[in-house]
Amino acid sequence: EIWASSFDYSMPIFQLTCLISEMGLNIQEAHAFCTIDGYSLDVFVVDSWETDMLLRFSILLFLKCCFPKQPPSSLVETQQNCGTLREKNRLSTGCDSSDVWEIDANMLNFEYKIASGSNGDLYKGVFQCQDVAIKVLKVESLNEDMKKEFAQEVNILRKVRHKNIVRFICACTRPPLLCIVTEFMRGGSVYDFLHKQKGVFNLSTLLKIAADVSKGMTYLHQNNIIHRDLKAANLLMDENETVKIADFGIARVQIQSGIMTAETGTYRWMAPEIIEHKPYNHKADVFSFGILLWELLTGKLPYSKLTPLQAAVGVVQQASAGLRPKIPKHGNPMLVELLQRCWQQEPSLRPEFTEIMVALQCISKKV
Repeated sequence: EIWASSFDYSMPIFQLTCLISEMGLNIQEAHAFCTIDGYSLDVFVVDSWETDMLLRFSILLFLKCCFPKQPPSSLVETQQNCGTLREKNRLSTGCDSSDVWEIDANMLNFEYKIASGSNGDLYKGVFQCQDVAIKVLKVESLNEDMKKEFAQEVNILRKVRHKNIVRFICACTRPPLLCIVTEFMRGGSVYDFLHKQKGVFNLSTLLKIAADVSKGMTYLHQNNIIHRDLKAANLLMDENETVKIADFGIARVQIQSGIMTAETGTYRWMAPEIIEHKPYNHKADVFSFGILLWELLTGKLPYSKLTPLQAAVGVVQQASAGLRPKIPKHGNPMLVELLQRCWQQEPSLRPEFTEIMVALQCISKKV
């Protein structure tokens, strides 16, 4: 066993997994613990350990901690210019004036809470006689980074218009209340249907949902937007079972900051290049879509017997192909072949969403 304690829980887990991999060790188990005041304890169970490895491991760990590699200047410049590039490639909504969508919070009628998270709450409400969903940031956890993330999500949502992307209605961007108002999706999330209501999609419905998601993602990618957090919880259904993609901005900023914790759960859908903090592009969304297809096909949570952190370690370290969910024996072979293409370890081998749309159409015609 390898035990590591630190006062900065965002740092050691990634250094240690990389170091263990470099030494040719296989991680059998991984456990992460943290306290509310910032201390962490990471425990790894490895095999192939030899007695003379201790000194080498200690030296390498010291070098990594004291002399970390600097990221390529080109990547730093790309991240710094990210907002500028998006502004150049932005979509026109007819009017960019904030007067069109900025509202006073008193215009909203809050009915009941739908869900609650660490940074915000989601409410069912009414705005101008229409049912809406209201996402409110928690004042007690508000900081400058969260304000920037919030503004970025508003900036994306107000510019995108597609039948398979949740429709932005308005927002309140003036403190103390920060909220985003979108259309209310009566069917709830795909995640809740599968894992809380224990629902099952038949093959025709599954293919329709997959097609809805691929259409929405095609639109986003064609407009230089990478979702970065494509998962069942961020797919919402209306009363007609039309699926729309939701939740923009926040997850992307969190990933770029390099702070990802096992508690978020996004590890289960995350592409290996993101887990390893390598440069990534829109093909990371395709990987997540492959995991999502498996989830729709089986009705199961990906890597349900593993913690999110254990799953992440397996995805990047198990042999060269990485850990993937077990393929069901009786799954549609054409759909299975598609999802396996989507979750290829090498991003360039994954299909574009335009190709995925065509493949889904072909499958639909044959079933």
